[in-house]
Amino acid sequence: MLAKITSGAVVGLKTTLIDVEVDVASQGLPSFTIVGLPDKAVEESKERVRSAIKNSGADFPISRITVNLAPADLPKMGPAYDLPMALGILIASGQISPGISSSMFFGELSLDGTLRHTNGILSMAYLAKEKSFKNIFIKRETK
Repeated sequence: MLAKITSGAVVGLKTTLIDVEVDVASQGLPSFTIVGLPDKAVEESKERVRSAIKNSGADFPISRITVNLAPADLPKMGPAYDLPMALGILIASGQISPGISSSMFFGELSLDGTLRHTNGILSMAYLAKEKSFKNIFIKRETK
């Protein structure tokens, strides 16, 4: 099954939408692959996402998982794609409902599944408003 989650990237002073496409295949050897010019922090998301899903009480699928960060020609940096990747895996594996088309997701996951602060949140909030998203899901700051 395929899931598509909307996130964003800060490139210099500009922000752009990023589609996080997740495919959980029913056939093939178990693997977890991220494509779309990910940097080292994005590659490391695999372990954060796997642990966060398991430690949140959900099942991490033992399947062939492919994550595409589009557009593929734009370098993706940082851990902000953790939350959209985890949601994509949960949707594509049928564990949660896919009704999130008017929402944007941005955030790093801790190993227990809680959200951590991620740089660029103000820019992401502005992009979400500019593109008429109804919801943006980010870490809530507490004092």
